[in-house]
Amino acid sequence: MRFMFVGDSMTIGRAGDYTWRYRMWQHLDTTFGGPYEIVGPRSGLYDAHTDAPTSDSYADPGFPAEARRHLAGWGEGWQHMAPLIGPAAGAAGADVLLVSLGLIDLGFYTAAEGTAANVRAFIAGARAARPGIRMILLPVIPNIRARDDEPFARQVELFNELLAKAVADLSTPASPILLAARPEAYEIDRDTYDGTHPNTSGEHRLAGEFAAALHQAWALGGPYRPRRDT
Repeated sequence: MRFMFVGDSMTIGRAGDYTWRYRMWQHLDTTFGGPYEIVGPRSGLYDAHTDAPTSDSYADPGFPAEARRHLAGWGEGWQHMAPLIGPAAGAAGADVLLVSLGLIDLGFYTAAEGTAANVRAFIAGARAARPGIRMILLPVIPNIRARDDEPFARQVELFNELLAKAVADLSTPASPILLAARPEAYEIDRDTYDGTHPNTSGEHRLAGEFAAALHQAWALGGPYRPRRDT
């Protein structure tokens, strides 16, 4: 089974991060009962000095190169990934997409309705390349802008409602789509390093929601048990 992580800055991570992708790799390596791969056309972290995904300085240098693969980008959202997902998923033979997108869209590119339209284009593109692909989509999670900016908070709330509707409308037995839960215990001041991007505890909480969806809906992997050594 081939898993692909898709996301924005919270997923690609920056130089020196572990990333929630790393936490998911640890989880899958411990709980997944069969052969699997992590796939994707990219592997780097965002480097603020070059303003590009040119870093390979993960917090754990032992993170295997083959497990670092992803389709994520700093400043990239649903509108950027919609045209990329078909070619990427097709080339990699992806079976499951774990997707965390939306905040950057609402903040810089498209309002809730336009962002939801890009979600639907993304799903169509993934299925055109891989008709039986499965997807888990994470809603926009708590962030400092939504806490401090009421109009933006309303856009986040509306988008999350539209995302849930897209999942309900488009999920099929042949290509199921799950809506992951917003991490219930996620706290901006505890689980991020800047009000938006996850720190160590935040990474575990994001990975835990994807792991729970995989396990509870599709019996893939097991319950998420964070490793406390990193």
